[in-house]
Amino acid sequence: MARRRGPRRLSAEEEALWNKVVGRTAPIPRSDVAPPFQTAPAPKDPAPLPRFEIGDRARDSRPAYDLVPPISRQLASAPVAMDHKAFTRMKRGKLPVEGRIDLHGMTLDEAHPRVIAFVMASHNAGKRLVLVITGKGRRGPDFGAIPVRHGILKHQVPMWLRSGVLAPLVLQVSEAHQSHGGSGAYYVYLRRAR
Repeated sequence: MARRRGPRRLSAEEEALWNKVVGRTAPIPRSDVAPPFQTAPAPKDPAPLPRFEIGDRARDSRPAYDLVPPISRQLASAPVAMDHKAFTRMKRGKLPVEGRIDLHGMTLDEAHPRVIAFVMASHNAGKRLVLVITGKGRRGPDFGAIPVRHGILKHQVPMWLRSGVLAPLVLQVSEAHQSHGGSGAYYVYLRRAR
C-alpha cells in the first residue's frame, strides 16, 4: 500500500482559476447570517397542586361553552334593510322612540302574545321605531353538560320579530343604545303602513 504524502498542491492553472473565483465573491454581511442554534431554557418546576383532603369539595373547573354566537353578534351581522343614515342614527340612540313595551318578569307564554299585539298595534298606528325591553336575564346555576341560555326573552324576542305574522311588518331589529337599555332592549324599526 502506498503511503499518502500530505495534501496535494494546486497546479498553476488551478490556482489561477481559484483566485479568479475568489476575486468575484463578496463576503456575507453579518446581519444576514443566521444566529447559532440556541437550546430552549430548562422548564420551570411545575406549580404545586393544591392540597385536597377527603371530604373537601372539588372546584368546578369546566369551561362554559356556548357554540351559538351571542344574539348581539347575530343582530350586528344581519344585513341592514333600512336607510343606512337612519340606521346609524338609530344605533346611536338619536331617532325618537315612538312606543315601548317592557317584558320584565313575564314568562314566554305571557310575553309572546303581548309582543305580537304591541307590534301590530304600533304598525297600524303608523309608528316607525318602537322599543321592546326584555331585560338581560339572570344567571342561574349551570349544572348540566348542555349549555343553558340566560335571558330567555332576550333570545326569543328577535326570533318572534323575524317570523310569523310579524315578519312582514318588521324592517330591522337591532340592539338598543345604552341610553335605551343596551343589550337588554331592542329597537324594532317597522315598515310603513299601507
